Amino acid sequence: MQGKLIVFEGVEGSGKSTQLLRLERWLTQHPTFQTLQSCGAVPEIIVTREPGGTELGKSLRNLLLNHQDNLALGARAELMLYAADRSQHIEELILPALKAGSWVLCDRFIDSTVAYQGFGRGLSLSLIENLNHIATQGITGNLTFWLQLDAAQGLARSRSRGQLDRMEQASMDFHRQVQQGFETLAEQYPGRIISIDAAQSEEGVALQVQTVMEQHLKIWYGKHFQIY
Repeated sequence: MQGKLIVFEGVEGSGKSTQLLRLERWLTQHPTFQTLQSCGAVPEIIVTREPGGTELGKSLRNLLLNHQDNLALGARAELMLYAADRSQHIEELILPALKAGSWVLCDRFIDSTVAYQGFGRGLSLSLIENLNHIATQGITGNLTFWLQLDAAQGLARSRSRGQLDRMEQASMDFHRQVQQGFETLAEQYPGRIISIDAAQSEEGVALQVQTVMEQHLKIWYGKHFQIY
């Protein structure tokens, strides 16, 4: 498998979507990446998200995030819907892209399920681990940017943008537990999860992300292309 899966994770309002798009623009202008594309080593950069990265996923995203008074969604049902979204996402988009050598930049992946449904909802972490493994076919991602931000600060950012979705409307205790989940995961997987201080300016966060990405470009491709 030649491609790379780069994931952005974090609490609500941490700036994942913004930083993902900034990284995409930065990569397309980077000399190493331009060389990779010109020789066909990386056909394209694909930007996607969970939930909602496929047509099925869009319908599931609507069920999961849009608040509907007549829809009571239990914690286990919520978990299963996220797993269904991820399974379809892997099979339809991510796995074919990686096999083709493309880079996939994904807004949320397996760590969000552990943090939100495991730590936040209190569901079995071993159950979630098994479901994630089934849904992803064993894919964990090559690099995860964890945009570290206090849950209250993140929710304040979300509120300033307008109406909150179903997940954002959960209690502060829930979001504190989610934050703890991400902190625990970062401690468990320091080789894969890179902590980024998301409390600073958008530009400052982007520079942190770019510095880490520069290092990984050297690790992954430097010797092969003799660019550095």
